[in-house]
Amino acid sequence: MAGVDAAAAQRMADTLFVEPPWRSPSSTRFWALLALAAVIAGAGVVGDSSATVIGAMIVAPLMTPILGSALALVLADRHHVVRSVLLVLGGAVAVVVIGMLLGWIVSPPDGFASNSQVSSRISPRLIDLVAALATGTVGAFALVRADISDALPGVAIAISLVPPLSVTGLLITAHRYHDAGQAALLFTTNVTAIVATGTVVFLCYGVRAGAAAAQLRVGEFRGRTLAAVIVVLLLVAVPLTVGSLTVGRDRLLAADAQPIAERWAADSTWQIASVEARNGIIVIGVLGLPPQPAPAALREALDTGGLGDADLELHLVGGRTHWCPAGTDNCTVREGGRIGRTGAARGTAASFARPRTMRP
Repeated sequence: MAGVDAAAAQRMADTLFVEPPWRSPSSTRFWALLALAAVIAGAGVVGDSSATVIGAMIVAPLMTPILGSALALVLADRHHVVRSVLLVLGGAVAVVVIGMLLGWIVSPPDGFASNSQVSSRISPRLIDLVAALATGTVGAFALVRADISDALPGVAIAISLVPPLSVTGLLITAHRYHDAGQAALLFTTNVTAIVATGTVVFLCYGVRAGAAAAQLRVGEFRGRTLAAVIVVLLLVAVPLTVGSLTVGRDRLLAADAQPIAERWAADSTWQIASVEARNGIIVIGVLGLPPQPAPAALREALDTGGLGDADLELHLVGGRTHWCPAGTDNCTVREGGRIGRTGAARGTAASFARPRTMRP
């Protein structure tokens, strides 16, 4: 494996380190591109446009300070470590704030809160960490090897940085705080993976020797630095593993609820539009002509089918949303807002009791 020479080390430092002052070309370029990428990503998420979101990924410059953090760690350059980390944190906050501003402009927020761009970023799993590790490795490798730098646009598309932050801001305005946290976890996962793989790749390619030859600031690299990065990576893997288990459980729950819902809808001549499960909550969408089917009957059918421990969220397409929690004798109808994961919603509410035997 060929090492990094002085010219390559200088090129990497010039590329990854955003230098002060704030009005310097590198700083103004970073913040201008980041703000524009945040607007593009937010618009793409609201409009459920994959092409627009991909455009934001290419424009976004967040990969620069993230890989800059990895390079600074390898060089044991505390000044650039602090600056790069602050840029990542400040940039993340800026994107979330822009997402919140867009969320307040869009009305109603429920028009975007469940589209494909949002749903694909609120359930991070262990496989997302594996993909991020591979993508981060490619990104670091492309920076070390100038002859394959053409791969960097593909890395920008493969690693999701700005879109999860935009989703976080948008979901905060929709009061879906749990999902906003999950989108932020996806961003954290990708950042951690990039820093970890970048550190390993830079060490393997002897960047320190090349930086010393280029007379860059090079401190004493300690093994505990690499150990700390690995520990953070393992800590991030814990909630992702839990998320993977949750997704698997929800898929089984939705599969069990599907035939029960179809039998219930057939009795009322309505059609099942969708059946899914979200964090243990069965979410069913139905459509048809009045009169509407009885949500209490579906709650009873799910109980009889062995799904009595799962809450039910029933959406009548073009109509009301009914919330039928487990362990109760009534369903609540909500108008003017979507029921969240905790059952909270805006709008008016009325309860529909159903005579049945209470479950023990």
